[in-house]
Amino acid sequence: MTSDSKTPVPPKPAGRLYRAWDSDLAYAFRTSPVAIVATVVALVIIFCAVFAPWLAPMNPYNPAGLNLMNGFTPPMEPNAFTGEVFVMGADNQGRDMLSTIMYGTRTSLFVGAMAVVFAMVLGISIGLFAGWRGGWVDSALMRVADVQLAFPAILIALLIFGIARGFIPDNLRDQMAIWVLIVAIGLSDWVQFARVVRGATMVEKSKEYVQAARVIGAHPAKIMFRHILPNVMGPVLVIATISLALAIIAEATLSFLGVGVPPTQPSLGTLIRIGQSFLISGEWWILLFPAVTLLALALSVNLLGDWLRDALNPRLR
Repeated sequence: MTSDSKTPVPPKPAGRLYRAWDSDLAYAFRTSPVAIVATVVALVIIFCAVFAPWLAPMNPYNPAGLNLMNGFTPPMEPNAFTGEVFVMGADNQGRDMLSTIMYGTRTSLFVGAMAVVFAMVLGISIGLFAGWRGGWVDSALMRVADVQLAFPAILIALLIFGIARGFIPDNLRDQMAIWVLIVAIGLSDWVQFARVVRGATMVEKSKEYVQAARVIGAHPAKIMFRHILPNVMGPVLVIATISLALAIIAEATLSFLGVGVPPTQPSLGTLIRIGQSFLISGEWWILLFPAVTLLALALSVNLLGDWLRDALNPRLR
């Protein structure tokens, strides 16, 4: 070897961003046009809803900014009295439909996301406990889940919502309506998380790393939440994504039936209910645009959930 020869320098390890971009999940996303389009649609709707106070042309729930003369203004047509033009028209109270939809979507997203988080925390806890303990505890919890699955989720949510409102004083019902709705939808949707986590826990607890944790005297709660839970989160994320779309639809259904959010904080379901009453008289835009927004949001989130399920399951690739 000559004296001027140099030892080859090993290449620097790739950064986290590059490894994430080069992962199988990222490649599956880049090669799926459906997932890309669904992501763009969902992000646009979510962005407009989250930043509605800054992006909306007006605050539709501020009475000082409303003009009843703008009522029933068709889309992209100047009002006969004020001359104002609204991109999506105006409703019966003269509110800009674009602004109303942005604020309504914000409420629907908040209720749906919080309901899924509540159902996920409850379902994961019950599923881990049932799968770890087994025996009569597992049988009792799963029989409760089976009974709940025998009834439609919307009926269970209606029942829970009605019972909860009966215990709330009249002067606090409107203030607590959103939180009661979140609890009602969450309690009607925890079963899916519990059953999946319970089955995965029963498989994981027989593996060597769990047996090793038991041998060294680790607490069962530590084993469940620190060792088993990270290994069962794949299916949970898929269910959470699909459940978000179902929770948004459930909230819209309850609000459409008049038992959801209060009129002072309308959601997409409330806007659809209001628009339905004016459809026969020809004001189609009051119903159409909230319904299309709800459809686009639920469909895009559902398609993302289907793609995530296929991407995380090698057998479906």
